[in-house]
Amino acid sequence: MNPIAGMGGSVGLKGTDGDAYEKASDMGASPRSPDRIRTTLSRLGGDINSNYTIFSCSGSMGGDILDELGIQYEESYLSSGRTYAEDTVQACKAMRERGADLIVFCGGDGTARDIYSVVGDSIPILGIPAGVKMYSSVFALTPSVAAELIRSFIDGTSSLREAEIMDIDEEKYRNGQLDRRLYGQAVTPYKGQQVQAAKCAFFSLGEAESKEQIARFAYEFMSDGSTYLLGVGSTTKAIADAFGIEKTLLGIDIVKDGRLLIKDANERDILALMAQDKKMKIIVSPLGAQGFIFGRGNHQISPAVLRAVGRKNIIVVGTPQKLQNTPYLFVDTGDAELDDKLSGYVSVVCGYRLAARKSVLNR
Repeated sequence: MNPIAGMGGSVGLKGTDGDAYEKASDMGASPRSPDRIRTTLSRLGGDINSNYTIFSCSGSMGGDILDELGIQYEESYLSSGRTYAEDTVQACKAMRERGADLIVFCGGDGTARDIYSVVGDSIPILGIPAGVKMYSSVFALTPSVAAELIRSFIDGTSSLREAEIMDIDEEKYRNGQLDRRLYGQAVTPYKGQQVQAAKCAFFSLGEAESKEQIARFAYEFMSDGSTYLLGVGSTTKAIADAFGIEKTLLGIDIVKDGRLLIKDANERDILALMAQDKKMKIIVSPLGAQGFIFGRGNHQISPAVLRAVGRKNIIVVGTPQKLQNTPYLFVDTGDAELDDKLSGYVSVVCGYRLAARKSVLNR
């Protein structure tokens, strides 16, 4: 477990590489990994030790939570204090030497890269999603689904497939530049639609025109006096462009009456504004191929924010081509009860006064 994975999300830092951990801590961010891995282990059930041998790092890299849940394990790597990428590398070397059949990790793309640098495609790996940026396709859709995949791997009912290990430059990402890089092909358990696809962008001759039509419609309905949270992506950027607002492409911006109130807002900014302005709505666009509308790259829109805004005030937008290549939409907020409430059918604005019906799943 990467104990600091995902801490930069809610405070708008878009990752915890480098010195971002200290900044996130100073801003009041909390770790995401512990709760995510607890969910996976709890779903595996109490008979976990009767079926397989568990190797784990000690302390904050996994041992503490296994001790808490009463799950027996063999300590393969001793970790202490603040942990770094080198700890992940050394832990994987130790697990490889012990003959591990599957390496399960909780973190983001950086953790996936570190593990891949050691095992390559020699050992299957599976990620429990906990990071801010998760472009790799080795992650289960949710922590609960990760438990199902682990069981199916042990039972021999899952298959193995090649999965992309991808990451981005966080400094460029924080400055609104998306610089993606493919690091290689790992191997991961696969069963149905339980592992996320690698993120990708869609382009066609009609994409720009579709975004303009969506933006034109948004320009009309956003004149209702509400305060709007504009999510990440090029479709929401097109909406901001219609108002002449400089959008943070990879952040959350707050707009009201055609004016930019807060640029690149974090969770604290949003909640503080909501204390004064109760009439708030959210506009988000699904991530290309993956289909996530919440839980990937927009942790600033936290469960607390979503509960306060309410499902009826969430507006999903997406171009026809993106929707054609995205069979389902997904949510993974970290709050199971909320994810259930967000599930179901939703109308997605896909043109000028046009909408398509899509199903939102929480697994």
